[in-house]
Amino acid sequence: MDAPQEPGWLDAEESQTWRALARALVRLPAALDAQLRRDAGISHFEYQVLALLSEAPGRTLRMSALATLAEGSLPRLSQVVARLEQRGWVRRIPDPADGRYTLAILTDQGQAKVIQAAPGHVLEVRRLVLDPLTKTQSRQLREISRRIMRAIGPDD
Repeated sequence: MDAPQEPGWLDAEESQTWRALARALVRLPAALDAQLRRDAGISHFEYQVLALLSEAPGRTLRMSALATLAEGSLPRLSQVVARLEQRGWVRRIPDPADGRYTLAILTDQGQAKVIQAAPGHVLEVRRLVLDPLTKTQSRQLREISRRIMRAIGPDD
């Protein structure tokens, strides 16, 4: 039996890069979530769901497509959409084109919530992500993020 192959251990610079990215990946979502909870009374994931629906044709998406776009599982999305339904911001109906699917529809009240929450969220994204970077660094970050996403694999 062959011995397990030794991993290509990170050198000092690679380790610093990885640790800096890992910290940012943990702290950024928490900071965005805190701002939205404080200023709008919703979580970052709830905001993402509302914003994605607000940008969709007819403010409507299949739940499966919405889960993919929101980078969440269908069970997690179902729980969140149920909460948003209770607040009157989203409603669900069977897809008339194929009853096996469910459509999520942003209501007028949900659209109003997105409009109310968006300015503070955009200011926080600018403050935390874009303002600290030069235009060149912003383009580099976009390309780096795309490369990492391609390495992770295609969307489901």
